[in-house]
Amino acid sequence: MIGTPRRLAGAAAALVLVGFLASCSEQVAAPPSPETQPATTQVESTTPATRRLRQTTTAVATTPPTEKATTTTQKPTNTTWPSPVVALGAARSPIAAVGQSSGSSTAVLQQRLLDLGFWLQAANGSYDLTTAQAVMAFQKYKGLATSGSIDSATAAALTAQAERVRGRADAGTLVEIDKSRQLLFVIRGGKVVWAFNTSTANGDEYTEPDQNSPGEKITGVAITPDGLWQVERQRKKGWWKGDLGQIYRPKYFIGGVAVHGSNSIPDYPASHGCVRVSVPAMDFIWATDLVPLTTPVWVHGEWRG
Repeated sequence: MIGTPRRLAGAAAALVLVGFLASCSEQVAAPPSPETQPATTQVESTTPATRRLRQTTTAVATTPPTEKATTTTQKPTNTTWPSPVVALGAARSPIAAVGQSSGSSTAVLQQRLLDLGFWLQAANGSYDLTTAQAVMAFQKYKGLATSGSIDSATAAALTAQAERVRGRADAGTLVEIDKSRQLLFVIRGGKVVWAFNTSTANGDEYTEPDQNSPGEKITGVAITPDGLWQVERQRKKGWWKGDLGQIYRPKYFIGGVAVHGSNSIPDYPASHGCVRVSVPAMDFIWATDLVPLTTPVWVHGEWRG
């Protein structure tokens, strides 16, 4: 975990893509950084010890063409806490504990979530998937029971919350993935533009069939690697059958590890290594060009259950 500007600057200087192989997609060994490569890195210590995988220095043969970054950007060296505070004040009237029901009170709480920086599709009164995901993200942020429903405790917290959501990055433009809270923040100019519910790797060992190589199996440990990376390639259109399952419109930031859409984003880590968001959220990220190529991606934290 990177907790100070000095340590983050060191991580940026030692940005070495070590061919991290745990992912929900294809297995790729990425080229090393042109910067000096240390003898050991924190990421290497988390690399699974054994796996039966094809390793190359480019995409494997089963991978369809992806858009790749052709330039690099200087990594931010300014990830500390707290982030700049955007004061909103408490809600003008109490948020109702609607559970997961639809109606005018739901439209009010949806607008409240949007004002606080938790993304959902629309404040239209319909308690849809994106509303439940935004509620769960808020509950994670506040340390509440993560039901995805508006109970009395969640309603009270939404009413009292006086500032917009913030991550630990206080400057720069980047994606911050906080594994301890299972949240993804998109940050511009040091302020959170949107927060999304997410699910990262669960840390478990696995042996599963290779979806793209019949008869073969993939063995590894599910890890979303800590560090400072950047979006290096992406695949714009639709679903793709990755080696370890279906992924949607991925944006890769180290080897085969990507932020991508999924139909399952629970309140706990559940992936093989990738960073899951909802399918509507991924469509929104693409439609608004919220995370273009070369965007820095800071992964930190530890899930403690």
